[in-house]
Amino acid sequence: MLNPLRDPRDRRLPLIAGPSSMVMFGVTGDLARKKLLPAIYDLTHRGLLPPSFGLVGFGRREWSDDDFAEYVRKSVSEHSRTGFSESVFEQLRGGLRFVTGTFDDSAAFERLTEVVGELDRTRGTGGNHAFYLSIPPDAFPKVCGQLAESGLNTPRDGSWRRVVIEKPFGHDLESARELNAVVEKVFRPEDVFRIDHYLGKETVQNILALRFANQLYEPVWNAGYVDHVQITMAEDIGIGSRAGYYDGIGTARDVIQNHLLQLLALTAMEEPVSFRASDLRAEKEKVLSAIELPEDLGEHTARGQYVGGWQGGEEVRPYLEEDGIPADSTTETFAAMRLDIATRRWAGVPFYLRAGKRLGRRVTEIALVFKRAPFLPFRSTDTADLGQNAIVIRVQPDEGVTIRFGSKVPGTQMEVRDVTMDFAYGMNFTEESPEAYERLILDMLLGDPPLFPRQKEVELSWKILDPITDYWAEQMDPAPYRPGSWGPDTAHEMLARDGRTWRRP
Repeated sequence: MLNPLRDPRDRRLPLIAGPSSMVMFGVTGDLARKKLLPAIYDLTHRGLLPPSFGLVGFGRREWSDDDFAEYVRKSVSEHSRTGFSESVFEQLRGGLRFVTGTFDDSAAFERLTEVVGELDRTRGTGGNHAFYLSIPPDAFPKVCGQLAESGLNTPRDGSWRRVVIEKPFGHDLESARELNAVVEKVFRPEDVFRIDHYLGKETVQNILALRFANQLYEPVWNAGYVDHVQITMAEDIGIGSRAGYYDGIGTARDVIQNHLLQLLALTAMEEPVSFRASDLRAEKEKVLSAIELPEDLGEHTARGQYVGGWQGGEEVRPYLEEDGIPADSTTETFAAMRLDIATRRWAGVPFYLRAGKRLGRRVTEIALVFKRAPFLPFRSTDTADLGQNAIVIRVQPDEGVTIRFGSKVPGTQMEVRDVTMDFAYGMNFTEESPEAYERLILDMLLGDPPLFPRQKEVELSWKILDPITDYWAEQMDPAPYRPGSWGPDTAHEMLARDGRTWRRP
């Protein structure tokens, strides 16, 4: 019998996860402390997790369950979105457990098996357990092997077992395939959830609503009207304490391979027949498979590395002097590229992607820049300040959509100037947007996978990026750029060759 509270058509009550628990590897890392644990607490606070939800931390620290509970308390007190409530925390605390051990410690996984069984008996988790691998990819084989050896990966009596993988999904196509082989040897493909937290952002999901719930945009969302598309992900900070991960990876592998290519796919995809996972993923994969690289990667890609200087009123160090960075590192902190999509809708429309650190300000946006009107019955002086129409989707931090168009300036003369119409989440909705990890963790517990890329998407994205990073390694050193700027001169020259300029967000 269908539980009416789980009918997806009923909007009176939100969907709530069923009996379940999560085992978190890497629970003492920054991601878990600042994002994952607060997200689980916020879901509890919003009533979206069952009262008996269990959370098991696995790590090397000699902690008791009470020690782990205090660690969780401190984490959620500092980083929760919904504010700390003692009664909510006490509800969550009843299901907190900690297992001490290393990834190659079989005895620790035997203890983990006992703890999971105890949660089934005392908390009613029903054999439904998710394993969150917030750990470096090179540790996946050990953990997955131990889960298989202990039988923790095998569901029983209608229950489920799922694994959650954090990016990066490899560092190139070959490693992505090797990583997938390891994971899918232990878990079924439908039980593997690859988290790209950008896909959990409300504004990213709103791309689907903007495009497919409105008649307004579809007629002009194509090569007949769009001149080009710019997708920007800019950060105004340096690498901070991430040197151990970042150096050797760089901006292209860190964010373009996943975040920006996902934004491109959602922007360029055809309308799916439904929002079921298989249909949505199929349309994104069609876009990624149709992407063509420029013939001359030297002219249509750019990479850079920030130097020292002043930003935000303080002096900042160059990348090569950041803690833990080798003095001869050629890792890029800025990356830009032109990609083309060989489909009827987008033929001839370049997609420009750029991302970097120590740029002008923190912003992520998608800008569809339209062609100029074919005929303007104005004097050239009348439209001197008129640019190109644009639809700009702001992903962060000021979530919303801006439409830019021309309007007459009040007065006796005919003067046309750019103006904007703006939609902002904060001005139109009283409900605060949940954090991306809240949405994704809840969807994973519900077994709802549309927002999780499958392996084919991962492989297609590496097929796009690998030739570019290989070319850079052999023939293009990163160009210097000043903190607070918008990247190296080579990036601006890249668009200038096409007769275009980067938007100033």
